[in-house]
Amino acid sequence: MKVLAIAATNSRKSINKALLGYAAKLLEETAEVEVLDINDFPLPIYSADLEEEEGIPEPAQRFLARIARANALLISYAEHNGGHAVAYKNLFDWASRHNRNVYQGRPIVMLATSPGPGGASSVLSASVNSAHFFDGDVVASLSVPSFYDNFDMDRAEISNASIRRQLIETLEPLAKTGRVLATAV
Repeated sequence: MKVLAIAATNSRKSINKALLGYAAKLLEETAEVEVLDINDFPLPIYSADLEEEEGIPEPAQRFLARIARANALLISYAEHNGGHAVAYKNLFDWASRHNRNVYQGRPIVMLATSPGPGGASSVLSASVNSAHFFDGDVVASLSVPSFYDNFDMDRAEISNASIRRQLIETLEPLAKTGRVLATAV
């Protein structure tokens, strides 16, 4: 099983990257996990005029190719003012102009977190609810509230036992077997 893990943010210090990194480590013994950095896909701001003049930029096509090589996706969404981080939204928009089926039928686990009690639930809900329009099969999702209260940055892991169990259960559909994930509780 090849899982492509994507932090839907371009911030190097993103708490969603920290959450994604921890989730990826939980999956590593049951799946081959590749962590993608969207900063490796620089693109101009999407515009229909630019698309008409120059076509779909190569980074958007490379992004779709990376998805095509995966069996499943793990995405952690940063929330900016209730919506997607602009860098991810732009990459997604360009990719969807090349192939509307961005997710290419892959099973997806979607995560999100924020410093506040909402846990980036607005962007997570929007992502879950729209995935089917882009040929995505969301098999599970989890919003982690109050990130700094529930995540140990020094150890790079969820410190709240209840949320850790929820994350393990959320990741279960992407694991080959539940054996390895269950032992992480």
